[in-house]
Amino acid sequence: MRYANKKWYIDQMTVPAMLNRNVVRFCDRTSQMWKDEQGKMHSLTWGQTGGIVKELCAGLMQKGFKKGDRAAIMCNTSPQWMWCDYAILCAGGITVCIYPTLSEMEIEYILKDSGTTVVFVENSEILTRVQNAIAKGESAVTQIVVMSDHFESADTMVTDLSRMRNEGVSLLVKDRFAFDRQWRSVELYDYMTIVYTSGTTGMPKGAVQTHFSYSAACCRDVTFMNEAKDDDIMMSFLPLSHTYERQCGQGTVLITGMPVAYSSPKTLVEDLKIFKPTYIMSVPRIYERIFIAMRDGAAKSPVKKAIFDAALTTGLQVINARSDKNGFIDMSEGISLTKGVNPWLALKFRIFDVLIIKKVREALGGRLRCAVSAAGSLSPDLCKTFLAMGVRILEGYGATETWNDVNVNRLNKLLPGSVGPLSISAIQGRIAEDGEWLVKGDTIFSGYWNNPEATKEAFTEDGFYKTGDIVEMVADGYIKIVDRKKGLMVLDTGKNVASARIESMFALSRFIDMVVPIGSERKYVTAIIIPNFDACIEHFKGKGIAFDSNALKYSYDAAAPVCINVGKDFVENDVFKAIIEEEVAKVNKELESYEKIKKYMTLDRKFTVETGELTPTLKVKRRIVLDMYKNEIDTMYT
Repeated sequence: MRYANKKWYIDQMTVPAMLNRNVVRFCDRTSQMWKDEQGKMHSLTWGQTGGIVKELCAGLMQKGFKKGDRAAIMCNTSPQWMWCDYAILCAGGITVCIYPTLSEMEIEYILKDSGTTVVFVENSEILTRVQNAIAKGESAVTQIVVMSDHFESADTMVTDLSRMRNEGVSLLVKDRFAFDRQWRSVELYDYMTIVYTSGTTGMPKGAVQTHFSYSAACCRDVTFMNEAKDDDIMMSFLPLSHTYERQCGQGTVLITGMPVAYSSPKTLVEDLKIFKPTYIMSVPRIYERIFIAMRDGAAKSPVKKAIFDAALTTGLQVINARSDKNGFIDMSEGISLTKGVNPWLALKFRIFDVLIIKKVREALGGRLRCAVSAAGSLSPDLCKTFLAMGVRILEGYGATETWNDVNVNRLNKLLPGSVGPLSISAIQGRIAEDGEWLVKGDTIFSGYWNNPEATKEAFTEDGFYKTGDIVEMVADGYIKIVDRKKGLMVLDTGKNVASARIESMFALSRFIDMVVPIGSERKYVTAIIIPNFDACIEHFKGKGIAFDSNALKYSYDAAAPVCINVGKDFVENDVFKAIIEEEVAKVNKELESYEKIKKYMTLDRKFTVETGELTPTLKVKRRIVLDMYKNEIDTMYT
């Protein structure tokens, strides 16, 4: 047939309907895989996952949870997150997403604003924060469910998953069709979720999405993706509390019926080799750190470094040779990277592919069909570097309010440095007079919960959502993000400086991890610099430079333990200062005179989600940072 479509799964339906379809159609197919804290592997079929969800949903109903009620989840990415989410939605409820790192004050605000009655929490530490928040505020919460099978508490409000499931079994024994009637009562236009914006500026607002907008977003994503295969696996490690992983990742799993493997930034590198995913969703910072870890690993041996650098140079030559006059690259599945390349370059690439490049792909599991990057700008050079290694990264653009990617690159026409054209023709977009990207379509949110003023402000008179991002059109409908409207710095000379441009130029710096440019209503640009302490420590050790190792503090990242704190002696060392000065000087050479960083301050610690300077998708909360270092910033202008 001319119009036969192998993507049979493209269909609009509620989340409970999609789940029930998978339970019926793929009952014995794997749905979830994960490792526990002891490293033991676990997996569930769609039938088993559906059974857990059914019992939890019935347990909520037994406790008096009704259609339209709100239930919050405060947990790191895990299979339990999705069990609870689906249980809430099958009960006709509205899932409220709360990041597990939020403070008691933020928890108190969200619980009160949303009118949440049930809270699912991951562990005792989060439980304590939630209990304290409830005690302080005017909360409607009547039940807290700890997401483990056995948890004892003196608080009568607290139960656990096992007891909640037993409550559900009791209801189903009395009324075996209670669950089925309830999930079938959920309609496409019902509210599905409230996702509070992570808030790089101001207080968070609760964006409301419906089953209709979620289903439209899932259909959108699988429309431009290649056909799903039986052996596909999605790996999930970003926060499910954010719309990106929950919809682009878990939504793709739900609509196609493919399995999902759960991981975390702490175990990501190991898990990529174990689960061998075909799809991952990530953010630019993770890709940057994976590349830097690979580069630094090769740098430990002069021979390995020379081969690694030569392999990358050859790979980039291949990518550039395959780019057309506008920079577009065909990275379609099955196409040879050396197609159309001169024979000598092709031969060099094949040699380096065997020696180095193939090993990079194997370190990422060896089966990646596609990796997606969003929630920030990906450096064009970094994108090309991964393409040169045979790792296809599609950069896209979206927001909580748009259920993610309204723009996305295509495998057969990929343009590094851009976020692609509109993801499907059903989404409309236009550039406002001031350069702001305006979009309209079925995936756009319904409004902000309890905030009609903010909702009205978010839209134009003819219904386009105002994204708050300044863009420019580059070629063939592809757009490039210039900066957030609030990130575009206007110097007191009248010159406009895009902070995102300056930040991106440090993306592959060996010794600088992050830069926060400053300059609005100031005479010149300054910056807060957060070093890559691990690279600096390695440099110190190689030079035999002493420093206080007892002052070092570590956390975990996508690749390895990461140093997040050093002593004052470290940042005051003249060698360290010279390293940072050289990195800044390199970037300043590429900037216009009015964009150059004239002064900067170097921190002795990294920004983290836990300390409040980063959003869960690793974007800097500029307002928080500028307030925190106000005095030091003022000093740079005296």
